[in-house]
Amino acid sequence: MDDQNTLDPIDRRILSALTENARLSIVELARRVGLSKTPVAARVKALEDRGIILGYRAILSPEKLGLAHVAYVEVRLLDTRQAALQEFNDAARRVPEIEECYMIAGGFDYLLKVRSRDIVDYRRVLGETISSLPHVSSSSTYIAMEAVVEQSYVTL
Repeated sequence: MDDQNTLDPIDRRILSALTENARLSIVELARRVGLSKTPVAARVKALEDRGIILGYRAILSPEKLGLAHVAYVEVRLLDTRQAALQEFNDAARRVPEIEECYMIAGGFDYLLKVRSRDIVDYRRVLGETISSLPHVSSSSTYIAMEAVVEQSYVTL
């Protein structure tokens, strides 16, 4: 059964509250969802055990860290057999500038979201790193001018 279909309204309120502020204490979370702390703590633990809550993290400001430049890169591979795809995947995971990487069904093989300091830094990442990833044949870059909608979390 789909986990989303097994979430009751209280689970959904817990997830919504934690999405807004993962630092809520169990006492405050219990107050917000209208239960005592013991059942809320048990529900949070169950949501973690089921893999619905994957973890907790700080959301950092890329701009304040000097990483405001975003490029989307279409990547085409020379070889798309499983071993080649796995080599590319493993190598892409080791590149800190690659913020997101998706295998795509369409006119190219992968779509990367690359975050860097500026266009000069991006050019270095493209030339020295992305172009050197296993089995890369070619790439096309699209520079983001403005983030209109950007979420770092899933909402219910």
